[in-house]
Amino acid sequence: MLGVGLISFIAAMALALVLTPLVKKLAIRIGAIDVPNHRKVHTRIMPRLGGVAIYAAFTVGLLLILPWLPDGTLSQYDRNLISALLVGGTLIVLLGALDDKFDLSAKLKLLVQIGAACIVVFGYDVKINLLNIPFGSSMQPLGEWLSIPLTILWIVGVTNAINLIDGLDGLAAGVSGIAVATILVMGILMGNETVILLSAVLLGAIGGFLFFNFHPAKIFMGDSGSLFLGFALATLSMLGFKQITIVSFVTPLLIIGVPLSDTFFAIVRRWVQKKPIFAPDKGHLHHCLQQLGFSHRKTVLIIYAIAAFFGTCAVVQSAISNSGLGNWITFIVICALVFLLQIGAELIGIVDQSRRPVLDFLARLRMKPQTDSRGK
Repeated sequence: MLGVGLISFIAAMALALVLTPLVKKLAIRIGAIDVPNHRKVHTRIMPRLGGVAIYAAFTVGLLLILPWLPDGTLSQYDRNLISALLVGGTLIVLLGALDDKFDLSAKLKLLVQIGAACIVVFGYDVKINLLNIPFGSSMQPLGEWLSIPLTILWIVGVTNAINLIDGLDGLAAGVSGIAVATILVMGILMGNETVILLSAVLLGAIGGFLFFNFHPAKIFMGDSGSLFLGFALATLSMLGFKQITIVSFVTPLLIIGVPLSDTFFAIVRRWVQKKPIFAPDKGHLHHCLQQLGFSHRKTVLIIYAIAAFFGTCAVVQSAISNSGLGNWITFIVICALVFLLQIGAELIGIVDQSRRPVLDFLARLRMKPQTDSRGK
């Protein structure tokens, strides 16, 4: 399967390299363009719609390779998931393409995203049925009353998380690529042929597009790309919930830790500032790093490194989750990452520039021993 995965990766990348310039011309012709404003960092009109090239390269590459797979390679669940990914992904790309052209309302986009998630759940019976909760004795079965809303929330949440970080050249594509690469490595460790195949094709499509999207970008992926990548990541990561001995509750969260944490801090920031949750602002991670003086390219590379760190934690955590110390290590990883995220958020001011409770507390602890020593 590794050989098939490599061929799939190369084919999808080649398709993306060919299709992206064509999509760029189409975007300019139909007026699917991104005009600079006070929230955006680019200073010239840019064609959007790049996600169509990613989607087309992924879909065509996948459909070309599927007939060559040996009989019995794919289970019925795998076939359902692939169908759900293609059908739901098509709806998501159509939504994103229309938004790239017409700037649709946030409510309409949310409704369509929920519809695409319902296609996955009700149309193809793909749900999070089992969950390995840290310190639980085994995989816990979920009733439909919890399984269905949890799956829909997961798909819609991850879809929007990728959309929110799409603010710099190559950022969303690169972070998504790192997440897909993480899933690919885990698929290899698990021996899951379906994960290997889907991840390799999607990674190739992202890599081919990133050639035109990295700074200075020649085309933006637009909502057609960020929404599709988010939807694909959410659907792909659900394969992990079927792997009883390998994947625990926190692994899919670690895989997409950067977009999820950025989304979480955005919600907290807007709540603290008493702004609507869906109101756009310039307080995201990439904005904060640029305000600290990092260049466009360095900001993207720093976030790549953070995403790679999360991905490495996911791989290591999943690999040891089957050992006797797996639950304790998972707990330690969670605590350490939460602490580091809070420290990082306070240092860059992603929630509030003036409120730094943890840093202030650590500073008081550091000053107390000094004061005591002077008193003696």
